[in-house]
Amino acid sequence: MSATATIADIAARAGVGTATVDRVLNKRPGVNAETVQRVLQVVAELGSPPQRGRPRKGANFRFAFVLPAEPSPFVELVDRLIAQAAGEFRHQHITEVTHRLATTDAVQFSAELAQLADCDAVAVMAPDLPPVKLAINELVRTGVHVVTLFSDVAGSMRETHIGADNRAAGRTAGLLLGRMAAGSRDTLLLSSQATRLSAEIERRIGFAQVVEERFPKLKVLRTPDLPADDAGASRALLRFLRGKGVDVGRVAGIYNVGSGSAGVARALESLALTGTVGVVAHDFTDEHRALLGNNGLAYVLHQDIHYCISTAARVLRALCENVRGALNVVQPRVEILTAENLH
Repeated sequence: MSATATIADIAARAGVGTATVDRVLNKRPGVNAETVQRVLQVVAELGSPPQRGRPRKGANFRFAFVLPAEPSPFVELVDRLIAQAAGEFRHQHITEVTHRLATTDAVQFSAELAQLADCDAVAVMAPDLPPVKLAINELVRTGVHVVTLFSDVAGSMRETHIGADNRAAGRTAGLLLGRMAAGSRDTLLLSSQATRLSAEIERRIGFAQVVEERFPKLKVLRTPDLPADDAGASRALLRFLRGKGVDVGRVAGIYNVGSGSAGVARALESLALTGTVGVVAHDFTDEHRALLGNNGLAYVLHQDIHYCISTAARVLRALCENVRGALNVVQPRVEILTAENLH
């Protein structure tokens, strides 16, 4: 075997993709027996290539964290916690680079994501759209390990998803608000932004499921898509609540699955409904801490963000080092925070 032979050399000789060779060499499932035999025969002829991702003296693993560029309290918190974990990463011989990519144009997002092929591994929070799936698949084919973070891209070749069970989170919100409904207040509102993040879509599904199953007498109204900024969300929700066909006196609670929770609370305050209409939101940001304290939110559903970031790095490093059991990941629990149990 030539000293410069690579996985790409084996793939070309065997007539398969580099991802297939990687799966065969690392004994991962998903390759039929005939292809496995063909790859192993080429390996026998050329010899095994250097294992990608093996620790190199004097060089760190290069990992990319990819987050949406659009501002939101949650993404800003994630970005900040990644930066704070830099020291932890250095001890693990990881050099981290965070990229903020605009999600408004899926094709452009995918093109920029594809440019990260020089990294050893990527953790990505991205919209669940076909161009993004193709970009993830191409990264994997070139030998980059990819995991999704907080929001999954199902059907892609990503190696695992790290984050809470969002459908269970939505069901939890439905259970909390359903139990708050009483008497004539028999209507729950479901609000969100126009989104292609599967995390938010799964939350909506879980919420609708549990209300239908456990509170069949309650009515769920979907608000129009709210702007992501608080001021825009407040104005849009007020227009909806003041419009025809909405009896505010029957609204027991609002589940806001994404950004704009402060705007939702502001709209309710302007209608003198603070404390009367319960609001459930996600993620324990500084803004949500304040809203819990002044009764603007009834509950905040939270996942351990630092755990998810650290787990993503740990899993990606283990994959690079071909550690057995690298994909054994424990999902973070969905915590229910109230004004009484803030920490």
